[in-house]
Amino acid sequence: MNSLALIVLGVVALSMNASAQYGGHEGGYEGHDDHKDYYAPPHYAYEYKVHDSHTGDVKSAHETREGDVVKGYYTLAEADGTVREVHYTADHKNGFNAEVKKIGHAHHAPAPAPHSNYKY
Repeated sequence: MNSLALIVLGVVALSMNASAQYGGHEGGYEGHDDHKDYYAPPHYAYEYKVHDSHTGDVKSAHETREGDVVKGYYTLAEADGTVREVHYTADHKNGFNAEVKKIGHAHHAPAPAPHSNYKY
């Protein structure tokens, strides 16, 4: 049992020494003067499309980002038969701006006829 206790104490001592060498839990990094900044501005582009004729789910989107400037659009088939199209931009200077268009003409289902057994 003593040998197990010595092994455990040895592991604890080694981990404490390693923690002190690299700044412990405070996250400091001591011993090196050459700080390198690895920051890179974010850049991405994505796109997706859905066209499910069974459920009527039809939509698409596209977005790009170059640094702090985001540009994109999306389209969505509405239940009334129109298509909503939104083009947007966002940046640090102008904030978020969107232009919304409704394409097509709305088609509404006729209202159901009143039941003949209603008494007014």
